[in-house]
Amino acid sequence: MKIGRDDAQALTLFAITIAFMLVMSRVGPGFGSASQIEAILVLASFVMVVAFGQHFVVLIGGLDLAVGSVMTLGGILAFAWIGDSATALWWGVPAIVAITGLVGAISGIGVAFARIPPFVMTLAMGTIAASAFLGITQGVPRGSASPFISSLFTGSWIGLPPVVVLTIALTALGSIVQRMTALGRRVYAIGINPNAAFLAGLPVRRVTILCYAVSGATAGLAGILMMGYSSGATLTMGQSYLLPSIAAVVVGGTSIAGGRGSLAGVAAGALLLTTFTTLVTGLAVGEGWRIVAYGSVILIALLLLRSDVSRWFKPPSGIQTSTARLDAGA
Repeated sequence: MKIGRDDAQALTLFAITIAFMLVMSRVGPGFGSASQIEAILVLASFVMVVAFGQHFVVLIGGLDLAVGSVMTLGGILAFAWIGDSATALWWGVPAIVAITGLVGAISGIGVAFARIPPFVMTLAMGTIAASAFLGITQGVPRGSASPFISSLFTGSWIGLPPVVVLTIALTALGSIVQRMTALGRRVYAIGINPNAAFLAGLPVRRVTILCYAVSGATAGLAGILMMGYSSGATLTMGQSYLLPSIAAVVVGGTSIAGGRGSLAGVAAGALLLTTFTTLVTGLAVGEGWRIVAYGSVILIALLLLRSDVSRWFKPPSGIQTSTARLDAGA
């Protein structure tokens, strides 16, 4: 069975992550333990969920800078609406995901119909979302955490925290949609060449809006999960997930120009970055050097995963030809 380039990159990232974990086990007591690996998987799940939606947007050549604010909006609404009510849980989660998906869809409408650059449109929507939850809460989120959502981080399903199992299921479902459905093929086609896709009769605008809606929905879902994990909500709870969501997508092998990438790669990228962050934090590295190291890992991963990396170790064709002639003359 032949392994595709995207799958090979995902496997490479998983191998690098395992290497980091082995290094962690050598650093000191507690590093690389089963409990720490479980904690890494839980922390990585937040990045994965946000990055999954970001991945679909980047896959069509876009970018969603509103995910941090939308994630916060989802967490604040969950904190205010759901609480310890089982009834509110059943209607609250779908309603919040729909609202945050609508926020993403509005970004998609601006990009698809008004032709506003994604950077500007999503930045504006992020500001609007931040203003909305500031107005809703008057600066102080009120409510209570849902015991059921909190239990997703303390229980165990098949030996793993439930949130990890749900993230794996989400990855599998998204991969099936991406690889085996007409929608998935359309997303790739639009990312490769939107003009050619339009001339071929593909619904470019509708797919664009849908991708941004998915990004908003997954950011809202991540906010709900974060609310359960922290048993509360703050006005900055999603702020630190914007750059990691983009980094996980790019490190995972998704082309920033669109048209190439996989959800498995995104999951592997999120896991790698979370593992590295945990290692650096455990070593008590200063914040400045921590950011430098984080950026260096992203850069190195991008360079090593380039499809033309093998060419760097080969001499130019002219030199190869001259060497061959000298060998022949000898």
